[in-house]
Amino acid sequence: MIVDRRQVLITGAAAFAALALAPTTALANRLTFKLRGVAIRGYDPVAYFKVGKPQKGNKQFQTKWNGATWYFASQENLDDFNSSPEKFAPQYGGYCSWAVANGYTASTIPEAWDIKNGKLYLNYDLSIRKRWRTNVSGHIKQGDRNWPKLRKSLV
Repeated sequence: MIVDRRQVLITGAAAFAALALAPTTALANRLTFKLRGVAIRGYDPVAYFKVGKPQKGNKQFQTKWNGATWYFASQENLDDFNSSPEKFAPQYGGYCSWAVANGYTASTIPEAWDIKNGKLYLNYDLSIRKRWRTNVSGHIKQGDRNWPKLRKSLV
């Protein structure tokens, strides 16, 4: 079989161009941590404030915001979120707050949470939340400094 080098180069260039475009298409909008397109693993962000604990959302009550689907335990919680999503959405796009404070991003679980100054913070797991709690105010200050740069890297 004779292989035409020009055809190989053209095919390779097309594949390279497709990969170069991937960050702006397939990977676009990673500003909200999500699994299978769903924020907070399907938990209701409003419930943290109203019930004081994580509460699983219901697909019946959902909205799209900031590149993710959000589930809620009730129509009332969905309405509250839709009226002011920034008030209820977790800080740092729902990525691990302790990780952001330390200059990187990581996944989160709904059970590793805190509310400080009216804002929801999620963490990777309960052991990381324990580290987070050793200096919440300091971690928030550092996370607030780090987030703009980390956020740009996610776009």
